[in-house]
Amino acid sequence: MAAIRLLKYSTTGGSAMATVNFSVPSDVKDAFDKAFRRQSKSAVLTGLMRQAVEERRRLQRRAKVVDQLLSLRKQTRRVTEKAIQAARRRGRP
Repeated sequence: MAAIRLLKYSTTGGSAMATVNFSVPSDVKDAFDKAFRRQSKSAVLTGLMRQAVEERRRLQRRAKVVDQLLSLRKQTRRVTEKAIQAARRRGRP
């Protein structure tokens, strides 16, 4: 697991920039450097971090919706299998 340590803040282009330090296994770093050798590592990591944040937000929204659905389910009356079969027969031509 990577550790993030905030080192400093600076300003460039009107947005606050933070410098972070990650500890990752050497093989992961080597593979990353090879895969993104012609790209700005900072830009790639920024994009990946943004994706991770958005994914976390999506998961939190999904969990909230599931909780709401389960809560609603507790409030609905139960229907027997016999009642479901009768409704199906009534709905068929």
